[in-house]
Amino acid sequence: MLTALQTAGLLILSNIFMTYAWYGHLRDLKNSAWYVAAVASWSVAFFEYMLQVPANRIGATQLSFPQLKVMQEVITLLVFIPFSVFYLRQPIQRDYLWAGLCLLGAVYFVFRGKVGAA
Repeated sequence: MLTALQTAGLLILSNIFMTYAWYGHLRDLKNSAWYVAAVASWSVAFFEYMLQVPANRIGATQLSFPQLKVMQEVITLLVFIPFSVFYLRQPIQRDYLWAGLCLLGAVYFVFRGKVGAA
């Protein structure tokens, strides 16, 4: 259980950087050339990888690869939705709830066995 929590914590931090690298330039650098935004995004993405690589290495010691992937996808949406609403100022939609429920189903199916049982 500690491994899954460490992995999730690092993936949450990684996804904060990833989400900003992917979408932050749409707000902050919208008047800049695309290549300026790309270099800025690559710079931010460096920190994402510095967290994501150890997260996956830690997680792979006890989680299957499908479990790691589903965990990462759920965390991505858990980070993206507040980022989208509060930073990019996008309205929240009911479809986010339905998507979240579908992800809960994915989490159930991929984790219904013991953690560490591939």
